[in-house]
Amino acid sequence: MYWINLALTRMGFWITWALIPIVVEIIPAIVSTIKLMYMHMHQKKLLPPGKWPYVSIIVPVYNSEDTLFACIESINNQTYPKDAMQIILANNQSTDDSFGAYAKAQNTFPELILRYVNTDNGKAKALNTAIYESIGTYVINIDSDGLLESHAVENMVLRFENDLSIAAMTGAILPKEELVQNVKGFWHRILAKNEYYEYAQAFMSGRTIESSKDQLFTMSGAFSAFRREVLMETFLYDIDTVGEDTNMTFQIRTRLGKKVVICADAIFYVEPISGFKELYTQRQRWQRGEMEVTHNYMAQSAGLKRFFNNFLVRRMMIDHTFSFPRMIWTFASFVLIAFGFSAWILLLSYLLIYSLYVLVAVVNYISVSILLRKYPKEQHYYVRLWWVTLTLPIYVFVCSWIRLIGIINAMTTKASWGMRGINTEMDRIKYVLKDDIKTVKEERRKRKED
Repeated sequence: MYWINLALTRMGFWITWALIPIVVEIIPAIVSTIKLMYMHMHQKKLLPPGKWPYVSIIVPVYNSEDTLFACIESINNQTYPKDAMQIILANNQSTDDSFGAYAKAQNTFPELILRYVNTDNGKAKALNTAIYESIGTYVINIDSDGLLESHAVENMVLRFENDLSIAAMTGAILPKEELVQNVKGFWHRILAKNEYYEYAQAFMSGRTIESSKDQLFTMSGAFSAFRREVLMETFLYDIDTVGEDTNMTFQIRTRLGKKVVICADAIFYVEPISGFKELYTQRQRWQRGEMEVTHNYMAQSAGLKRFFNNFLVRRMMIDHTFSFPRMIWTFASFVLIAFGFSAWILLLSYLLIYSLYVLVAVVNYISVSILLRKYPKEQHYYVRLWWVTLTLPIYVFVCSWIRLIGIINAMTTKASWGMRGINTEMDRIKYVLKDDIKTVKEERRKRKED
């Protein structure tokens, strides 16, 4: 008993910080899971329309020679009527033989209505050009390096047709299972499986809860759908931000006051992360886009009267303010050890905090495995990855630091899709350290001479 009391006394500082994940993440995760399961059990049956409406599918193309044909093939394999789909390939200044992939698809899938249009440089410009070319009741955007699940378009249109209040929606994004399993290298496989797990929980659970509250922060740039009449009321995609998908979400929900949701039954498969370098630049780009859009819309929706009721304020507090405890947990260890704290006590404290985050992952694991019942193969693979609940807190911790670096870079560099890679960042750190060491040595030399 003595040792337990001693440990709790010494761990008092850390127990205070452990309350943060309990209040901010664990309790909301449990409440959200209960709500999610209730929603799942009380889903309304969606009735098909008497006639399927015309749909325009836009595919921005940039050096997509290797993936474009497979992407078009996934459109051809849709359960949606082929004569009710218009496919627009918006060529974004490609320098490879993407046109050859389009020509092959034309010959292979003669029933598809395919168009190939050349656009200005930049994904947002390509999307905007293709939107003006679209004639469908609904407009769906998908990336050229992914694959649609065979029921994706049908499930999206069903949601639109059964709920006239929905203006736009995002689909669910998952890394392709076969590609994740074929990843080479131990650490790369660990990274890819954590990413798969993160996406499954984010879209099937997290964004579904956000959507139920009409608080979906961003539609996925890889797979989104719109009522065309609503899309034409917007300013279209912003060409001056790297977060054009988030900007479009806020245009529709905040500026137009219309409903944006997720269709978790519409799945778009993407390639797994290529490695830590891509994760480093990707998460920084996402963070920059989030900050740019938040800056533009915060003044409109987060005045003092609605400050504490506004979900955007809460999102910014959780994403940014609560990154501070992670910094404390990282750096305070060295300071506390210097002040005489036991390394064992600190280790126990870290294990406590780590266990709390594992608990969050387990709660989400259970709910997502239930939600994937419609996709037995996907569910089977997800359930087999139960061990990722143990590694996910580390993955999230690393991603939070990358996002923090993204915030710093967003304040000091211009917006660009070509974010600085980790090798460039390390070279800059080395240069600064060498310069600081050189400066210190020169100052010491001057003092000795004086």
